[in-house]
Amino acid sequence: MAQVALEGGGPADPGGVALNGTERVVLRPIANPLPLGFIGLGGATLVVSGLQLGWIEPSQGKDVALILIAFAFPLQLIASIFGYLGRDVVAGTGMGVLSATWLSVGLVMLTSPPGSTNDALGLLLLLSAAGLAICAGAAEPGKLVATAVLGTAAVRLGSTGIYELSASTTWEDVAGVLGLVLFAIGVYAALAIALEEVRNRTILPTGRRGEGADVRAEPGIRPQL
Repeated sequence: MAQVALEGGGPADPGGVALNGTERVVLRPIANPLPLGFIGLGGATLVVSGLQLGWIEPSQGKDVALILIAFAFPLQLIASIFGYLGRDVVAGTGMGVLSATWLSVGLVMLTSPPGSTNDALGLLLLLSAAGLAICAGAAEPGKLVATAVLGTAAVRLGSTGIYELSASTTWEDVAGVLGLVLFAIGVYAALAIALEEVRNRTILPTGRRGEGADVRAEPGIRPQL
């Protein structure tokens, strides 16, 4: 979050900014929201994979829907808001797309028969996959772990979208396995970034490069989370 303070007695322009003043930008440190968002993602993809792979009975689909709404959606919404406050458009956009996607999946599952598919949800999941792919492409130069999470999430949602459109059990199994892979990557990313923030140095590899490599400054101060 930034605030602009102006000093000096110069005249003001029509927008109210002092022309001859001294401009100061004050940045507010925040806690890194990515571990919270990645844990929310991990919980969501794990329970959905359990349903897709038959570990959870179809009759418990509404329980999965409630978990998506009560657990994944709010955690990733919070991560999205603080991602934008930290001036990281990739984190803000990626977490925002995921939070809205899990909310949509949960609401559709709550109002649909157990084990059914939904074409409208399938199309939405394909759009969400495209949005996450855009975020992954934008994150690539600076943060490889975040790229891996967003890229895998894009493939996972895309495969689930194809399953919803085709009702193919093969695509259901593929989406379920990809969901487990995403769960593992997301939990690793949450742990690595949390340790990095607490210790102010890299403990587990996160693949940071360029502007993303500076972890000494606090989130909200440095250019990228």
